[in-house]
Amino acid sequence: MPKGEGKVVAQNKKAYHDFFIEETYEAGIVLQGTEIKSIRAGKVNLKDSYARIQNGEALLYSMHISPYEQGNRYNHDPLRTRKLLLHKREISKLIGETKEAGYALVPLKLYLKNGFCKVLVGLAKGKKNYDKRESLKQKEAKREIERAFRDRQKM
Repeated sequence: MPKGEGKVVAQNKKAYHDFFIEETYEAGIVLQGTEIKSIRAGKVNLKDSYARIQNGEALLYSMHISPYEQGNRYNHDPLRTRKLLLHKREISKLIGETKEAGYALVPLKLYLKNGFCKVLVGLAKGKKNYDKRESLKQKEAKREIERAFRDRQKM
């Protein structure tokens, strides 16, 4: 199965609006206790999350996984820092690229692939306001073209 494919549980659409995505990496994620059950139920939010590399490890910050309803005392902290599982060569490559100004690691998708939870992490460069407006114009123009084409097909 290709990278980024599987049952998508959560997407970070805001990341595509705020950043230019240069490269993507598929990473596993270390979970505790009932977190996977909450993820399978779709109780995940990637909106304000980000990733960093510290001490040779990739870590994911502020990803919100809601506590599992039937988890009682075995539930977890919803905003805890989670470790991402990447190959050593990928981590060393990311260390070099994130030290450049303007680059960040942003989670794009959380999905289930062959029974495992995966995160699609993107190496991203921040957009300026004029870039955001330009991408919105292009998106709107594409939508208008598709609408005109669809109307023409009906005739």
